[in-house]
Amino acid sequence: MTPELKGFLLLSVLKMLFVFTVIMVGVALLTLMERKVSAWMQNRRGPNRVGWAGLLQPAADGVKNILKEETYPAAASPWLFVLAPAMSFVPALLLSAVIPFAAPLPVDFDFTVRFSFFGLFPIDFGRWVHHGLMPMVVADLPIGFLFVIAISSLGVYGVALAGWSSNSKYALLGGLRAGAQMVSYEVAMGLALIPVLLLSGNVSFSAIIADQQAGLWYVLPLFLSFFTFLISGFAETNRVPFDLPEAESELIAGYHTEYSAMKFSFFFIAEYANVVTICAMVTTLFFGGWDIPGSWDQSGGVLQTLITGLVFFLKVMFWIFFVMWIRWTLPRFRYDQLMALGWKVLMPLALAYIMLIAVAIWVIQHGLGITNPKLAGIVLFGVNLVVGFLVFGMLDSGMFIRGSGRSGRAVEARRARATVAG
Repeated sequence: MTPELKGFLLLSVLKMLFVFTVIMVGVALLTLMERKVSAWMQNRRGPNRVGWAGLLQPAADGVKNILKEETYPAAASPWLFVLAPAMSFVPALLLSAVIPFAAPLPVDFDFTVRFSFFGLFPIDFGRWVHHGLMPMVVADLPIGFLFVIAISSLGVYGVALAGWSSNSKYALLGGLRAGAQMVSYEVAMGLALIPVLLLSGNVSFSAIIADQQAGLWYVLPLFLSFFTFLISGFAETNRVPFDLPEAESELIAGYHTEYSAMKFSFFFIAEYANVVTICAMVTTLFFGGWDIPGSWDQSGGVLQTLITGLVFFLKVMFWIFFVMWIRWTLPRFRYDQLMALGWKVLMPLALAYIMLIAVAIWVIQHGLGITNPKLAGIVLFGVNLVVGFLVFGMLDSGMFIRGSGRSGRAVEARRARATVAG
């Protein structure tokens, strides 16, 4: 093994330990954050008994789940019942390894590692070398967001399997709902990312961030893609207003009704890890990732890495707060509204938007001859203003998604007309 390969492996292991530690600790703290946000919005105190201001509440919840009794339904399929939480948990943790979280860090070391036990049995681990910039991502994959889409789609198997293996009608209905919902919104989510590919010409996260540094953040020239991706992200993570697989008024707790203790916790760890991933994807694909407007963060240095890492963290935390804000603001959709929004609104909208952006990019580059990325982004932003006005006007008119009150009034109006005609 060459010294350069040893250095690469050492830095990769350190980045893995850092990212997975942050994710696991962060997911535990997000449960506290959600309870604090809900208390703030409802004018309550929230958790405040365990530790200062309730900061140790996640630790208490973890100890409680570890010590609780594990229950197994008598008619459940035991192996599949245990496998299902792992199939939801593992893909959720894998996704955090491919998203850049700071500017590259300049690293330069060259040393030899030797070990001995009280001077006996000396072991020479050899020379470890690394020179140059180290990307602040565990695995800087060239396939980028394609990997995220592929791995995140595996989580539906764990959810569906949990509902089926429990041998409970409520859990089965929750698993079926989750499968239908996640498959539906995976289509819209994938289509929403094609305009990003058209504009950047690359699916690598690092290349997409670099393109946004040269031009505009993609939320401006690709606003409808951002809108579609964000809504699909809510549905993918089974969050309100799209939490139909866990609707307690209909299904008790949905697909995890029969689970307890740590197996139950794995589903919630996966849910919050998926929320972090979706928010990090929104930040990276549409808000420049760790980018700070200007060229200061591109000069390379330890300070640049620290500041850009902090900026990325703040952007992600804003979107996590936004997800929690929506949960405690909007009511739950009806299931027919949920499926109609995915198949009748978001998917046709995403397809039409792909065609529009492809034509607009061709006209800008070949018809108008604009090669400056910032100027091209401004022109696309103007196109999005016009199209967004039309799209949101139609959505607000109730042509596609109708509330129960409006539907009831429409039925009454038809009956009245039929009575008059009769």
